[in-house]
Amino acid sequence: MQELTLKYGCNPNQKPARIFMENGELPVKVLSGRPGYINFLDALNGWQLVRELDAATGLPAATSFKHVSPAGAAVGMPLNDVLREIYFVPDKQKLTPLASAYARARGADRMSSFGDFIALSRPCDRSTARLISREVSDGVIAPGYDDDALELLLKKKNGAYNVIEIDPAYKPDPLERKQVFGITFEQGRNELTFDDALFQNIPTKNKELPESAKRNLIVSLITLKYTQSNSVCYVLDGQAIGIGAGQQSRIHCTRLAGQKADNWYLRQHPQVRALPFLDSLGRPERDNAIDVYISDDCEDMLGVWQDFFTEKPPVFNRAARKEWLRGLTGVALGSDAFFPFGDNIERAHCSGVQYISQPGGSIRDDNVIEVCDQYGIVMAFSGIRLFHH
Repeated sequence: MQELTLKYGCNPNQKPARIFMENGELPVKVLSGRPGYINFLDALNGWQLVRELDAATGLPAATSFKHVSPAGAAVGMPLNDVLREIYFVPDKQKLTPLASAYARARGADRMSSFGDFIALSRPCDRSTARLISREVSDGVIAPGYDDDALELLLKKKNGAYNVIEIDPAYKPDPLERKQVFGITFEQGRNELTFDDALFQNIPTKNKELPESAKRNLIVSLITLKYTQSNSVCYVLDGQAIGIGAGQQSRIHCTRLAGQKADNWYLRQHPQVRALPFLDSLGRPERDNAIDVYISDDCEDMLGVWQDFFTEKPPVFNRAARKEWLRGLTGVALGSDAFFPFGDNIERAHCSGVQYISQPGGSIRDDNVIEVCDQYGIVMAFSGIRLFHH
């Protein structure tokens, strides 16, 4: 098949819409549903991200995409009991490595992942399909589906859930094109690969970069490769815990991603995990309530506590939040372009960042290095920029 008609373009009024190949056949098959324009943008960008994560780490990978940027991305590291709890993974459900990757990708920023498009680096198994079937999602792309996994997914949304299969052997042309305002743009594909060689140039005093940190930095950089720029990504234990996408200012990327990383960690606080939710409240409503409870708007929310809880919980004040966040350490951070000022490092330090990879090349590199040295942070100059638009 060379052409596939889409539900509509970016918006319902943008019709007709299609994807097509100028030469050869499409490398995708729609097994269920009727994807739209943005669905396929998310699916194809997400597939590239997880394919590269898998190749670089040797671990199954998953991503949760929203509006052409990842809300979360992760490789298949095991989940501890706390992460299972805050990701709403049933205690008795056995997780395969692929299912763990998706639980982590979805759990990084559950607010942003609501209605996501999922990409999996390996054939979807039943364990992963069970997690997907419980979440509010637009669709999934994978290089294959086990029969029992597909059976579950075909029931989602009464058979209207978007399930796409992609040929893992497909390789695109080395030149890519797109049109804007009737004008065609052409460029060579970004075929950069990621390995330890990126972290050889370490200008900071602290040069101790353990293998786990290198892996986390690689996860961060590959995630950034498919995130709308400007972008910054915080990673811990093979999982993106905060992604700042599409900001015009580098410091706003760092703040946004840092706040998301903080929220991820605050969700693990015993006081948050003990919130007495009403049984009638679904997971999305609980996610929304938690997001407000761990913010400065906590006291306003408690004025209407009966809408969420069986009893009024204690205030989660700023001092308690700040004290808990002291436990967030060992975080790796990647940036898709250089840091122009040391304020980015100051903000990153507040969210437990100890390892950084960025291209370098700013006229203020000396200032950025100086601030890293102040906090004992290891920073590598990768020499590569990762803008994505």
